[in-house]
Amino acid sequence: MKKILSSLAITFLLSVNAGFAQAKQDNPQVIFKTEMGDIVVELFPKAAPISVDNFVKNVNNFHYDGLIFHRVIKGFMIQTGGFTFDFSPRDAGRDAIVNESGNGLKNSRGTLAMARTADPDSAKAQFFINHKSNGSLNAKGNNPGYAVFGAVVSGMRVVDAIAVVNTQTMGPYGDVPVKPIRILSARLANPESWTALPEPTPAATIEKPVPLQ
Repeated sequence: MKKILSSLAITFLLSVNAGFAQAKQDNPQVIFKTEMGDIVVELFPKAAPISVDNFVKNVNNFHYDGLIFHRVIKGFMIQTGGFTFDFSPRDAGRDAIVNESGNGLKNSRGTLAMARTADPDSAKAQFFINHKSNGSLNAKGNNPGYAVFGAVVSGMRVVDAIAVVNTQTMGPYGDVPVKPIRILSARLANPESWTALPEPTPAATIEKPVPLQ
């Protein structure tokens, strides 16, 4: 009887562990191969559907391939998504997205968040990985923050290594690594886990009347 109960308990634990593993695999994961090592991130489409959809579409369009970590601040964050190794800007060709910083996810160490300007709804392709927990970047009341949409699940040692490289000022840009650190490739590891959202419908254009001659 004891052997049967023990066997049932082991079977139950295995099924629970399998369930947790499956739940984790249900979320999209992206593998970033960088010049300093691999970073694997898990995305949270239930909490940040628009941010994740935009991000995965940029990944699938190979936008991040060849870009650098152009802003690096130890104890704060590392940022990428906008510039090549010679600091030429690269536009993803997608419109800005709605700010999802009120989704309950916090800017904790290892989380990914969309970078933006002072306009809350200006994020496009640039994002950052929090090197430490940055509570000041979270939404507070009616004040929007920086939308978290994913987290590093493997490769924080790479993030730590990038965060401590020597930096310099280049023209109007500060905190630029002296030696460029490129993303060699970014690929969705489990494409079956992601379903694309419909693209926004372009605003209707109104024809202007032709003035009479």
